[in-house]
Amino acid sequence: MFLSTPIPCFSSSFSVILLALLLCFSAVNSASNGATTKIGEGYRLISVEETHDGGLVGHLQIKNGNKIYGPDIPHLQLFVKHETQDRLRIHITDAQKQRWEVPYNLLPREQPPPLKQTLMRSRKNPTAVSQYSEYSGSELAFSYVADPFGFAVKRKSDGQVLFNSSAEQSDPFCNLVFKDQYLEISTRLPKDASLYGLGENTQPHGIKLYPNDPYTLYTTDVSAINLNTDLYGSHPVYMDLRNVGGKAYAHAVLLLNSNGMDVFYRGDSLTYKVIGGVFDFYFFAGPTPLNVVNQYTSFIGRPAPMPYWSFGFHQCRWGYHNLSVVEDVVANYQKAQIPLDVIWNDDDHMDGHKDFTLNPVAYPRPKLLAFLEKIHNIGMKYIVIIDPGIAVNSSYGVYQRAIANDVFIKYDGEPFLAQVWPGAVNFPDFLNPKTVSWWGDEIRRFHELVPVDGLWIDMNEASNFCSGKCTIPKGKQCPSGTGPGWICCLDCKNITSSRWDDPPYKINASGLQVPIGFKTIATSAVHYNGVLEYDAHSLYGFSQSIATHKALQGLEGKRPFILSRSTFVGSGKYAAHWTGDNQGTWNDLKYSISTMLNFGIFGVPMVGSDICGFYPAPTEELCNRWIEVGAFYPFSRDHANYYSPRQELYQWESVAQSARNALGLRYKLLPYLYTLNYEAHISGAPIARPLFFSFPSYTETYGLSTQFLLGSSVMVSPVLEQGKSQVKALFPPGSWYSLFDLTQAVVSKGSYVTLDAPLHVVNVHLYQNTILPMQQGGLLSKEARKTPFNLIVSFPSGASEGKASGNLYLDEDELPEMKLGNGYSTYIDFYATVSQGKVKVWSEVQEGKFALGKGWIIEKVTVLGLGGSGGDASSLSIDGVQATALSNVTMSSTTHKQLEEVEEGGGKSKSVMVEIHGLSLKVGKNFAVSWNMGIKV
Repeated sequence: MFLSTPIPCFSSSFSVILLALLLCFSAVNSASNGATTKIGEGYRLISVEETHDGGLVGHLQIKNGNKIYGPDIPHLQLFVKHETQDRLRIHITDAQKQRWEVPYNLLPREQPPPLKQTLMRSRKNPTAVSQYSEYSGSELAFSYVADPFGFAVKRKSDGQVLFNSSAEQSDPFCNLVFKDQYLEISTRLPKDASLYGLGENTQPHGIKLYPNDPYTLYTTDVSAINLNTDLYGSHPVYMDLRNVGGKAYAHAVLLLNSNGMDVFYRGDSLTYKVIGGVFDFYFFAGPTPLNVVNQYTSFIGRPAPMPYWSFGFHQCRWGYHNLSVVEDVVANYQKAQIPLDVIWNDDDHMDGHKDFTLNPVAYPRPKLLAFLEKIHNIGMKYIVIIDPGIAVNSSYGVYQRAIANDVFIKYDGEPFLAQVWPGAVNFPDFLNPKTVSWWGDEIRRFHELVPVDGLWIDMNEASNFCSGKCTIPKGKQCPSGTGPGWICCLDCKNITSSRWDDPPYKINASGLQVPIGFKTIATSAVHYNGVLEYDAHSLYGFSQSIATHKALQGLEGKRPFILSRSTFVGSGKYAAHWTGDNQGTWNDLKYSISTMLNFGIFGVPMVGSDICGFYPAPTEELCNRWIEVGAFYPFSRDHANYYSPRQELYQWESVAQSARNALGLRYKLLPYLYTLNYEAHISGAPIARPLFFSFPSYTETYGLSTQFLLGSSVMVSPVLEQGKSQVKALFPPGSWYSLFDLTQAVVSKGSYVTLDAPLHVVNVHLYQNTILPMQQGGLLSKEARKTPFNLIVSFPSGASEGKASGNLYLDEDELPEMKLGNGYSTYIDFYATVSQGKVKVWSEVQEGKFALGKGWIIEKVTVLGLGGSGGDASSLSIDGVQATALSNVTMSSTTHKQLEEVEEGGGKSKSVMVEIHGLSLKVGKNFAVSWNMGIKV
């Protein structure tokens, strides 16, 4: 890649130079474009019966086997069940032998019927099987063709076929294939279906899946700068959005399988090629995108509640060489008046890169504790990194206790030896209950040493600087302490002796079809209970997240904050995610939006990218534009590489100005973001969303990857190109109001509008029919949270009739659970109407005691888009009392300015903004404000 410039593989980690070089120069082989030879004739269904709990169980028999990629498994068990009204499961496995599946204790779900019993019954008492049959639930229907076996899933309400696995002779795919190390199944798709998901993957074409791009799922430490490559996470789920007759319909398909796989999307079909496990499909009926994510996260686990402070701004860098540098960073943010809530350490705080240690010279404990006491007193937080690799060092207490508890993954009966930052390491086996207990104890010990506020778990794909079976070299230091730390210095030899290390079908791993044990744990290594790394590989980061979450929650009873690089289906229940090693380029800025939006669909809503890029140095202009995007990531963090120049937001005055502007609005929006955090936790709703979530019938939004929504109504339209001072933004039909200047309105019938966007300006707009709770902002979330509220009510421009609504969730944000009913939370619904010449704004409070105890008040109500003169101050009533009897309460009106691009026919519809100042409405108590519009009805 860049031999003249050192590029680290860190936490930050880049893949080794050799791999990067290969990635840059390798050609895509035939497997990556889906070219295939049809394999066999599939199976026939020879028996089917209903189970005691309303499911179907059937027996499949191979028609004509072959040896391509190994022998076929002759007998399969089919299990089908409508698990809920809108979720259907189809499970296919070997009928005679238990196969690897995602562990039921990691991802809890219903067990399929036992094997031997159903196979024996089908042999003794074969049930007559009709060639075509249907099994119907409330919303989804399963149907099959018996010979050759194929199945279809249909949504009953509209008759759409969501999945159809039957192949015809002319199709580029074949019927069901099920071998020990090769599983294949396909589905037809309408050509106009828009698909999203199948990640983690840096997608240069945007959020929509792009035909014939490679989609390989296998957790890999390949930096995010590599396009169309399997990255840190594996999420074998896609959302399918179709527009039929002007109406939108969405559904999702999950293949719950942790083995490596290639997925070939051809535009009108999709084929899975999986190297192990079972087919365990889940279909989610939708029909809206929000319904889909709700149904999906109800199965995989609702997103973790995040503490309030985590929605503040975070600063990190690999290369804060000592504590005084960290202290200077905090002081410089304060001096520059840029908000900052959390300061991070990459591995600089560690002693020799070893987990759960402190460098006694660079980060002496007494001084670090004094610093933490100082920042904790003002409400700031501190987070550090830990990697899974535990240094092989007989004098290192963490390693000693690990050996004593036998917690490591094994190879040939010994702990598997790898190399990461400390040098030689062993990897904890988080599938082992003893490891989970040991890990929790190490976190407890470390927290007693350093009271950190969260943990950053990195390199957990798992990343290894070496490949194969390694030993520690004799007579030389490893690593040497000079030169790049990511160059393998162990003595290693390739492992090719087993079919697990060299499977018959080669997935497109790392975009290269390299051996699947390349730069990770050998796939023939063994976990607890004999589980092969071959099967469990992509679960490593997920299992570590679960163990870390359990440990942190047990420490002080606080809500954990965990940031994980590697993720799997269900990771959002435990951790946030950043998108890994990106570059400081304009393209990487664009890609960050697509990846963020995908993770919302994956059920990991707390997500963001390294602001300004992890390496190399961003330009000043790019960093300006990046903070204007990154200020609106759900997880907002600046993070830089050891070898890059410093890029904290105060390093350039122009960037500092953009940061004060964009983060200033973020901190005013914290109540809204935190309420979205609550909505994500109870329904899975993404915090950052593609526009089609709110406008699913508006097809212009289906591929839009340069704008995004926060919640349902706040739209961010950033500049993503060098040298631009305007942005062409799509405005779905309706009225939109600038949050930086509420007098500015865009009234759209569905069109692109050119917006001014000079260097320090980012365009953020609020949609009609919304009530947005905001506060006054500040330099810390703790301080911003104490300020008075302002309610912004948006009606369609010129409204004489209209409705708006919004909500607000407040709680004691470090309690482990995020819920109502515990005495430490309040939920408010806000409503507004304009009708018959009268405007009314009111609230309905649930459990107001908590908010009342905090003394929060609403100081101002701003209503946008009113027709006529907007308001008659003499008619203003607050909780039944005329405002003329109240001191300090005033009303003002301002005419909106509308952009000329959306004016049609030369006529302007006048609309007005009305502000009620000087209020003192208690947030935890119902209120009602009303007035006459001052026009005749």
